[in-house]
Amino acid sequence: MSKNSTSLFQLAVVVSALGFFVDVYDLLLFAIIRKPSLTDLGLSPAEILSQGEYLISVQMIGLLLGGILFGIIGDKRGRLSVLFGSILMYSIANILNGMVVNVNQYAILRFIAGIGLAGELGAGVTLVSELLPKEKRSVATGFIAGFGIFGVVFAFILSRFFDWRTCYFIGGVLGIGLLIMRVSVSESHLFAQIKQSSVQRGNFLMFFTNRQRFLKYLQCVLIGLPVWYIIGILVTFSDQFGQAMGIKDIDPAKAILFLYTAVAFGDFSVGWLSEYLKSRKKTFFIFVSIAIVFCVLYFLQNGGTANTFYLICAGMGFGAGFNVVYITMGVEQFGTNLRASAAISIPNMVRGSLPLILWLFKSLRTSSGDYLTGAWITGAILFGLAIWAAWFMEETYGKDLDFLENN
Repeated sequence: MSKNSTSLFQLAVVVSALGFFVDVYDLLLFAIIRKPSLTDLGLSPAEILSQGEYLISVQMIGLLLGGILFGIIGDKRGRLSVLFGSILMYSIANILNGMVVNVNQYAILRFIAGIGLAGELGAGVTLVSELLPKEKRSVATGFIAGFGIFGVVFAFILSRFFDWRTCYFIGGVLGIGLLIMRVSVSESHLFAQIKQSSVQRGNFLMFFTNRQRFLKYLQCVLIGLPVWYIIGILVTFSDQFGQAMGIKDIDPAKAILFLYTAVAFGDFSVGWLSEYLKSRKKTFFIFVSIAIVFCVLYFLQNGGTANTFYLICAGMGFGAGFNVVYITMGVEQFGTNLRASAAISIPNMVRGSLPLILWLFKSLRTSSGDYLTGAWITGAILFGLAIWAAWFMEETYGKDLDFLENN
């Protein structure tokens, strides 16, 4: 490998990691500033909870739709088209988010931001996976995911020094700055090879016209669901769980900080462990087991301390590092003509499932008559589905990516 090629590969990894950093900053910024922003807009404590769930759901629906849209664009026009278009959309939405004066405006802009955020991670991982030699793929994707997660740490720190509107402005400026950096990144050589061919690219319906292909797609989505159960329920609404457990003064922003700091280290570890074990599936089962242990500890709390609560959130976060596995497997399971559609839409199908997870949680807590019971049953269902899906998945470690999907 020439020095010039190595430099281009390194640039792609660094720019993809920075892109995911900004992506995570914006994606989780609302969860961090949910209370102060909605309080500033004049909402009551009860409305802050209900409207907070509504706004998160709207954002996640945007992610789901954006995942399909940018996935198709990534396969039809190229991986770089997604990286440029997505960051421009969510950077502008971020800036406008800092100007909202009511919940309706907030919802519209979180929806638009969600669409834009959808393209970032999947396109970056696809590009890097297709550019790098297969023996470097695990560590590179682990680095992208791990470094990117620190975006939430940055968002938390800024939220302690700046007004919530300023935090949105900063996110927009960061995105535009990154857009300039991307000019020097090269397109995937695998995509370039098929760009001039007659092979069908970016046909999202192809995931549903073949039973085996659909099953692979569904499995990739299912193994990621516990990650957003932990993020979107147990940690985002950690103040509500703290009250139910008799633990005072739980700050959701601090819980998110502990969780995501640990997720970053989990992502790094997953990348290295996948390389060491030469297996995606073994790595998944190790880390999902860690996540389950800390989820059990989470529900066993009763009148403990806030610090213990935050440490358990960190443990769940480290286990949730298995999110790298389902993202990487989404890249490796599918041919070049559908790879971006899979890699971009799968993480966003997982993110976009949060409204359904919230609905399941609400239904179970209503039927059981207990907040905590509804939550742990929800978790048991989602972890069970993830383990079932992973058990029957194809092992993709070291798989050659130079292949196509036939219609």
